Amino acid sequence: MAIPAAAAAAYRAAAQIAATPGTPGIAPANVPGGNFSDFLSGAIKDSINTMHQGEHAASQQVQGKANLVDVVQSVNAAEITLDTVVAVRDKVVAAYQSIMNMPI
Repeated sequence: MAIPAAAAAAYRAAAQIAATPGTPGIAPANVPGGNFSDFLSGAIKDSINTMHQGEHAASQQVQGKANLVDVVQSVNAAEITLDTVVAVRDKVVAAYQSIMNMPI
């Protein structure tokens, strides 16, 4: 029973802060990296670059020009990147389906 009381007190405190005259409104944080679109574009480019590095390392190993440890690390990084991309894609598709199933 203490949790609802604490939540109500926090809500009252927030309402008092917002109602105080002369208090500046809450502004979004200035992120030096740009907006979400720029972040997403950069993440996709990094993912593609990691995949290319893994492929390049594997082809260098086939030719006998690369260290096996470096190849394993590059291929492992590419595999983790692929797993991450697939997980993000699955979450985006699930969110889209959830939005489409919402009643109007």
